[in-house]
Parts: sequence; structure tokens; C-alpha cells
Amino acid sequence: MATGRRAFRIAGAAVLAAVLALGGYAVVGARHDGASLARPALNPAAPETTMGAAAFIGAGFGGISLGALETNAIPWKLTAAALVLDEQTRDPAAATDAATLRKVMRRFGFLYPARLDGTDLPAVPAFSEKPLGMTHGFIAPVGGVRIEVANLGCAACHAGVAYAPDGLPDTARAVPGMANTSLDLESYTQAIFAALNRHAADPALLAAADTLFPEMGWQERASLRWIVLPLAQRRLKDYGAAERALTFPNGLPGATNGVAALKFQSGTPLIGGGAGERGFVSIPDLGLRHRRSRLLADGAYATPSGKADAAELAAITSFFTVPSMGVKPEEAQRHIPEARAIFGWLAQYRPQPFPGPVDLAQAQRGAGIYAKGCAACHGSFDWNDGAPLLTDYPDWIGDVGTDRLRLEVLDPALAEAIRASAYRDAIRVQDSGGYAAPPLAGVWASAPYLHNGAVPSLAALLDPKLRPRRFMVGGHALDWDSMGIRLTAEGRYPAGYRPIATPQWVDTRQPGLGNGGHEYGSDLPAADRQALIAFLKLL
Repeated sequence: MATGRRAFRIAGAAVLAAVLALGGYAVVGARHDGASLARPALNPAAPETTMGAAAFIGAGFGGISLGALETNAIPWKLTAAALVLDEQTRDPAAATDAATLRKVMRRFGFLYPARLDGTDLPAVPAFSEKPLGMTHGFIAPVGGVRIEVANLGCAACHAGVAYAPDGLPDTARAVPGMANTSLDLESYTQAIFAALNRHAADPALLAAADTLFPEMGWQERASLRWIVLPLAQRRLKDYGAAERALTFPNGLPGATNGVAALKFQSGTPLIGGGAGERGFVSIPDLGLRHRRSRLLADGAYATPSGKADAAELAAITSFFTVPSMGVKPEEAQRHIPEARAIFGWLAQYRPQPFPGPVDLAQAQRGAGIYAKGCAACHGSFDWNDGAPLLTDYPDWIGDVGTDRLRLEVLDPALAEAIRASAYRDAIRVQDSGGYAAPPLAGVWASAPYLHNGAVPSLAALLDPKLRPRRFMVGGHALDWDSMGIRLTAEGRYPAGYRPIATPQWVDTRQPGLGNGGHEYGSDLPAADRQALIAFLKLL
């Protein structure tokens, strides 16, 4: 998540003032990088796959640092207090407590599961104060200072809610590796910006932080009062009358804008000053991604060898922390071993098995339809008695007529910036001219579909005349027949359904959100389309 390059920069005159105030403590005890307290503790002799799962859940990847605090990371306790105060302006009965904070964060699609499925971790952190995927730890810009920094790691986007047999989201369970199709970084970023703008000068802000976090010691309390809060106030003034923290849209529920964030971090010019940067990409399920030789929706990041090499893919993956966590490329490279462990875990990861009913005879017929019309792009599967196994993956990229804006935003200037970075030898940047056909593991839970999330169900993907112009996404239930978001004919959630996050409208007439193209299936009989959907439920 990018929250604004200027918002919380701890540098220059402010640090000098802190040095003068703290005297001899200023050098002794300074710590500009913090260890993540969200990472599950393990025996050092644990298997690599277990180490990878722990890193995926909570590693800091250099994002708990003074440098990341200049861009993506946030001073957690001050931000949390501002969000709670903002909630109390909407609901005066809201208490200043962790329950109110969780209520606010859940609106953005963050998860607070009681358990994680699909890992062999012996223990995981309790997700009570902070959600799954939020890494956090302490830094000391100067000695004697103590600031808790929070950032968003892998599991914020790539750990999805589990689903019950009736298609309702089961918020007590989350599955690392599945897509968080409700995470709304745009609304989260804007809410932080608005809350701090409204409350940074309010004396109640520090009092709220004290109430929310009674465990704070005097060092941390003093750091908030004398360093963090004045810096926040000063940086917010830099925005003047601006209504947005970022010049570019940061996505939609379940869709992010990593290319725009990377341009922001690298200083590459943004289209229209940022307003034209609408290259949204749906958060994918990570199953079988280790079989690819190229990453990103358009396959623009290729391994140097051209092969699906785990070590090379891990190096590319570590670069994702640059736009997503605000880590400098040189720092990101230090964490390639952690990314390599994650790929070890991903090689054995499987999404939640489809929890609803499946007609296996129909699905087996659908397997034959898939083999004829889908396998050449998305990979071949062995039926394996109803538990399909990927046997061949062509790593196909091409133009299937879908919205091209995402292809255009990764322009030559950004490609050159990547080639000039510390990753020049780790990433072969290429113009693919189309989108990568992903392996379809967990596709049943990944709605909405296409690279930009512009189609709400597999039924609509296979029959373009069913594609709505606009529909809701975020915090949704799933419909087992259409295999997608449970919607009315108007694109709304059914009466009586209470979404687990605040939904937003996807308007497919907006730039970057076109729902045309990928029309395979439109010429199939309805019964064949349903058989194909039945097969896809098993992947």
C-alpha cells in the first residue's frame, strides 16, 4: 500500500531536533530497521516449507523501517487512534477499544481469523489488535525513541476468507495463498489520510492512543507526542487542500494498482499526473504460480533463464516489496532468501477445496470440454479421480481482446527504470503484448474475473451477454450456480445479505475496467458451459 511519499517522513530538521533533545541517547540505541513481530516463531531447524509459510504470514521484508515510513508504512498507534476517533464522529456510541478498531479495519476487507487453514505452522499470532497480513515492529530513528511501524505484507492481499458450504464467507477461517477478493487499499489509504487530517490537531488523538494501547511505555508515549505527531501535522500541511493522499487510484476491492505504485516509488512519470493510472489487476490465487516463468498479469517480469526456476522467481517476487511496502530495491534484495522459502511453501500449497456440491459426472464431462478449449492456454489437467492435477503448463501469453490499459501503463520509461535498478540482472523486463493465462487453481473463489476484475462470475465469463455494466464487489457471498459473486439482476447484493466488508461498484464503462474480450464459451451449449464450470470448481 502506498500512503503518500511525504506523509510521515522522519528526516531533516525533525531528526536534528530529536538529537538535540535526547542528547547522548541519540546515537546509542538508534535502530532504523525493526524485526516483524507478526512473523510466527519457529524452531531454526524447521523445514523450508514451514519457514516459507511463516515468512508469508508475517515477514517484514525491510518494510518496518525508517525508509518505508517515508512512503508506505504507517505509525501504527497514531493511525489507529485517528481511525477510531473518525469512527466516533459517525457513531458517538463507539468505544475507544480494539473492537471498534477491528470494525473499521474489516470494512476495508482486512481479516481477523481465529484459525488459518492449509499451513503446517505450529502456532500463529493472535489476530486481535492487528489483522492478518499486517507486519509490525519497532524502530528508533534516534536513540531513546520508540515508534511502532506497521506495513502490509504478503498475506494482506494473498490470504483469502474461507467459504462455508452455502457460499457464505466464514470469517473465522482464512486460507493463506488464496486471494483476498475484498481488500480495498484505495479506501484504506483514503480513510487514513482523511482521519489524520481531521484529528491530527485534536488533543483527543493522543488520549485515544493511550486508551487503545495501555501497554505503551513512557518512551513510546513521548515519541508519539514529541516526534511522530508533529511530523504528521507538518507533512499533512504539505498536502494543502488536496483531497487525496495519492495522485493515482489505488484499486478496488480485490484489485490493486502495483504499476502506478512502482512509478510513484521510482519517480517515473504518471499518466495524466496519476489520474490516468488505472491499470488495476485482480489479486490472484497463488496456487501453481511456481510453474510460471513470467510474473505480473502481462508476464512483463521474466526470469533471466526463461524457465520456471524457483530461485529466479523468488528474486522477482522480492522486487514486489518495492511498490507494495515502500522498500528500496537494494534493501529488497536482502530478502530474496525469504522469498525463496515462500516459493518452497507455494510449491505444495493448494487452495481450499470447493466446499459446495459438485456433480462429478458433469464435472468429468466438463474436463473433456476444458481439454479441448482451455488447456492450450491454461494448462492440461489429469482427471485423477476428481482431484485434478496439472500435468502441463504452456505459460501462454497473448491478446484475447480484453481491456488493454493495464498493458499500456507499464511503459518504456518504467521498464528502463527497472533495468537501471539493483534488479537489472534478476528481472528480464519484456513487452509481451498481451496478458498471461494463469493456472486456474482456486478459480472458483477468485471472482470477479479477467485480469481487471470486470466480470462477476464464470457464467458471465463464458457467456458475454450475461456480463453486467456495473456490479458490487467486496465482502460478498458466492453463488454456486453462476460460480461468482452472489448478485441480483441489478448487480446488487441480495436483500438481507450483510457483506463482511464495504462493497464498491465496478463500472465497466470506466477506463481500465472494460469487460470485453475472452469470449471462449460463447458458442458452447448452456449445458456444456455448466459442465465446464463444474470441472473448474475442482481446480
